[in-house]
Amino acid sequence: MTAKIPEWARRAKAAWRWRGAERPPFAITPGVGEESVWDYPRPPLVVADARHVLVRSGDTILADTRHALRVLETASPPTFYLPAANVRRDLLIAVPGASRCEWKGEARYWSLHGEPVAWSYPHPLPNFDTLRDHFGFYPQRLACTVGGEAVTPQPGGFYAGWVTKEIVGPWKGERGSEGW
Repeated sequence: MTAKIPEWARRAKAAWRWRGAERPPFAITPGVGEESVWDYPRPPLVVADARHVLVRSGDTILADTRHALRVLETASPPTFYLPAANVRRDLLIAVPGASRCEWKGEARYWSLHGEPVAWSYPHPLPNFDTLRDHFGFYPQRLACTVGGEAVTPQPGGFYAGWVTKEIVGPWKGERGSEGW
C-alpha cells in the first residue's frame, strides 16, 4: 500500500526556493567530471550507484556493497543508501525517535555502541519506495568510502551528505546556508 502525502509534507515542499532548475549566483560551476549540487532536482532523484561503497566503525565493517542508491537533492551532497542485505544489521540497535523528510517520509534511527549512526525509511512516501529496506549512514560518525575514496561529511550535525571530489557546492550545512 502506498502512503498518501501528508499535509506537513505538502507545506514543506512548497517552501523550497531552489529546485535544481537554475543555479544560484553563488554556486560553483562544475568542471569536467564534476557535478554541481545545484543541478540536483527537487524532488530528489534516486539513482543506482555500482561503485564499491564501504562503511566502517574502526576495524568493523558495517556495510559493504556495489548496489548503493544515491539520493540527489538540490543544495546537498548525495546521500548514499545501502541495501539491508549488505548491512550488518546484527550490530545496529533501533533507537527511539524519528524525523520527517517532506520527500522521503518518517525516518527511523539506528545506533552502534549507543551513538546514532544510521537511519532508514520503513514506510517511505510515494516516489521513494526504492529506499525501503535500505540504510543511510552518517559519515560524521563512521569511515565511509565510495570507489576507494574517503568521504568527507557534509557540515552540520543533522545533514548526512557524502562529500566526494566529484561534487561542487556550496551546500547546506555551511555557514549562511540556513535559508536554502
